Amino acid sequence: MPLVAAAVCPHPPLLVPEVAGAAAAELDPLRAACAAAVDRLLAADPEEILLLGGGDAPARFGPGDHGSLGGFGLDLSVPLGPGGPTGPARLPLSLTIGAWLLGRSGSTLPRWACAVAEEASPAQCAELGGSIAAGAERRTALLVLGDGSACRGTKAPGYDDPRAGAYDEGVARALADADVDALLGLDPVLSAQLLVAGRAAWQVLAGAVRAAGGDWRGELSHHEAPYGVAYLVANWTRG
Repeated sequence: MPLVAAAVCPHPPLLVPEVAGAAAAELDPLRAACAAAVDRLLAADPEEILLLGGGDAPARFGPGDHGSLGGFGLDLSVPLGPGGPTGPARLPLSLTIGAWLLGRSGSTLPRWACAVAEEASPAQCAELGGSIAAGAERRTALLVLGDGSACRGTKAPGYDDPRAGAYDEGVARALADADVDALLGLDPVLSAQLLVAGRAAWQVLAGAVRAAGGDWRGELSHHEAPYGVAYLVANWTRG
């Protein structure tokens, strides 16, 4: 049973209080939900953590890699592992925020990360998830990073799209029910039109859990769209 648990968190740079500045308090509930999800992930007693998020291209990262928030006005390097950053920043935003969340937990568990191309097909995502499950030799927990639609209202990055609410509700139900078929059924074309940043990563999670087998239970702990972008937090555990 190498795959033991998963946590799903969003990856807005505003999660980092120094990036949010004066608006930091507005996302305190989301930060608390993410911290609780990571704590619950660690409570499954994994032996290693795999961070999974979208990027421009597929890539694997080790504990010596790091990301940067310099593009968001903060001169901060975020290491994936417990050591200091070396070389150029390589982590995409999703994994940078994931590393920041994991770093806040104080965990010293071994960790690595995998970026999935955001335009990857559902079949490709499922295949990657299957390979992750098959390659896990130790008790492995997944920290999956992804935002929902960015079209929830006229002030949203993608303006208002009447399809966005139903899309996000469908994802919320799938995460709450650990419904791998519903996640794998997400339409990549519609997801791209709604500026969804989490579709590919969620589908890799679904592929990994399907390949791992067993009875899985989901719990959705947070779902909001404070800036017109849907942020969902959930945990999946073996029943």
